[in-house]
Amino acid sequence: MARSTASRRSSTISPPLRSSGPSGHLGPTRALWHSVRLSANPTRLLAMTDFTEVADRVWVAHHDWMHVNITLVGGDGGLVMVDTHSSERVARQVADDVRRLGAGPLTAVVNTHEHWDHTFGNVVMLEEFGTIPIIAHEWAAEHTVQSGEWAKKRFEENRDDPHADEVLETRILAADTAFSSARALDLGDRQVELIHPGRGHTAGDLVVRVPDADVLVGGDLVEESDPPFMGDDSYPFDWPASLDLVLGLLTDASVVVPGHGKLVDRAFVHDQRTDLGVIAETIRDLAGRGVPVDRALEAGEWPWEPRLLEHAVRRGYEHLPRSAKHLPLL
Repeated sequence: MARSTASRRSSTISPPLRSSGPSGHLGPTRALWHSVRLSANPTRLLAMTDFTEVADRVWVAHHDWMHVNITLVGGDGGLVMVDTHSSERVARQVADDVRRLGAGPLTAVVNTHEHWDHTFGNVVMLEEFGTIPIIAHEWAAEHTVQSGEWAKKRFEENRDDPHADEVLETRILAADTAFSSARALDLGDRQVELIHPGRGHTAGDLVVRVPDADVLVGGDLVEESDPPFMGDDSYPFDWPASLDLVLGLLTDASVVVPGHGKLVDRAFVHDQRTDLGVIAETIRDLAGRGVPVDRALEAGEWPWEPRLLEHAVRRGYEHLPRSAKHLPLL
């Protein structure tokens, strides 16, 4: 069995002390997911709400709310922001931090996928920095509004959530610039690569690679604060292969910025890919042996807590061809 998430903590990277400023789609469901993991792992990343330089002209701000990471990549041509957080209120704080950093004008925004906790600050960035492109994979661009409205519905049903009001008040703005497989951004003296490695967390995941700094921003294909969130729009059978492509972009010295949590390295991504592969093959095995989907969680041996894999198992059974499923034995 693959090592658990707890065993991978040694593969996290503490950011260097180079601070450059003063010191799921699903709503409440993702919050529950995080609370389960936090109860088991009390050691948390220290607050990094200001942008901290983690490599040459690559800054990361870590926010306590769902341990979201916002990344800035700088060049002679300005700054690119990767993801915009979860509400207009917190996005305005992010915009203030960008100005305080003083590293150049914001020239583009990239959404790693369509989920609310990565896109609900989009409208603020245009209001604060003018007309700049918002870039995403074509699937994410097409589904941001639908995904955001669904998340708002979940918060409407759970008004006790302390962030419900600010999420419900947020205006949803989708990316206006889309691509299918890869795109390069020219920042003058450096290139930033946007790559769709395949489906996994969603159908529209992308990673952001800064080759000269050996940094990769993984979006929610890679998570550290919790196991990767496998929701009802995930692709458990595609995810391992997508991470295989990501691993091919990394070196042993690479800094990987996950969608949520501490900075990690290639070894961490490899271990997470192993866990996801075990999950995918366990689903295949259970379905192939005729285990009904409603008994699969209790019948399988899983690298993560079974209650976190309900959506993954159901999605896996749905995605398998009929020839790969056997009727339950009487």
